[in-house]
Amino acid sequence: MSPPKTSPNLENSTAASDLYEADFCAWVQQQAEFLRNRQWQSIDLPNLIEEIESLGKQQRQELRNRLSVLLEHLLKWQFQPQQRSRSWLATLRVQRRDILRLLDENPSLKPYLKEALVDAHANNRDLAMGETNLPEVTFPLGCPYGLANILSEDFYPGEPSDLLDV
Repeated sequence: MSPPKTSPNLENSTAASDLYEADFCAWVQQQAEFLRNRQWQSIDLPNLIEEIESLGKQQRQELRNRLSVLLEHLLKWQFQPQQRSRSWLATLRVQRRDILRLLDENPSLKPYLKEALVDAHANNRDLAMGETNLPEVTFPLGCPYGLANILSEDFYPGEPSDLLDV
């Protein structure tokens, strides 16, 4: 008795799925080639859909992470002024630029910004407590800064700093 015949599409799909598991980079290159050549029957559709959806999730995660770092440093800047450094200042500036660039390159993230800010504040509060060794009650439960200030290159909470005069 001969084995059942499989369709070429099923064989292509299985081979592509196997490649996805074995060598992701090669799979990506292969899928791009299939798309360029309009070889629709060869595309590993289930895994391609999954990867496209995950790209959007990665952008949202990057926004949350950058906001967490930025807010952590704003809290440290405000509540531990004697520890301020050029490193903190650089982190504030870089995170702001990178967040604005991320929003510029991904305008669909803008409606998500307020939600991301709430999520980020929970993380940055814990990070600031860990880095400063200040008591938990030092840091506000809600985010103490407005979105416009957070993203403004001119906003540095707390007392003035000589570091900003340079």
